[in-house]
Amino acid sequence: MRTWTVRPGDIERKWYIVDAEDLILGRLSTEIARILRGKHRPQYTPHADCGDHVIVINAEKIKVTGRKEEQKTYYRHSQYPGGLKSITLEKQRERFPERIIELAVKGMMPKNSLGRSMLKKLKVYAGSDHPHTAQQPETLKLN
Repeated sequence: MRTWTVRPGDIERKWYIVDAEDLILGRLSTEIARILRGKHRPQYTPHADCGDHVIVINAEKIKVTGRKEEQKTYYRHSQYPGGLKSITLEKQRERFPERIIELAVKGMMPKNSLGRSMLKKLKVYAGSDHPHTAQQPETLKLN
């Protein structure tokens, strides 16, 4: 019997839409990462990008447990001496609510060029409007 691996031409990508309102950040992020990687498909191949596109709406209404709103901090560095910047989850939600979900999913993806290409299939929007109606996304129900 021969081993079959998926080829880029064999993959039919679907579009899913997720409403993030009142969903917990970590649980939502794991499901999004699973779909972006293609682990929900029977023909999943670890070394190939066989995942689907995911649209996340209402990113500003995401929930977190515990005291993460005040305690969780995001760091970035300008590559200059003393250039470390930090921002709390509360302030990140006010300024860039999309980045909260993007960074959570990015941490669950492979840390290589394959992971970066998979992450390009994630579209996050703060409100309920999105420009991807032409793709006819299916609604993805998460608990």
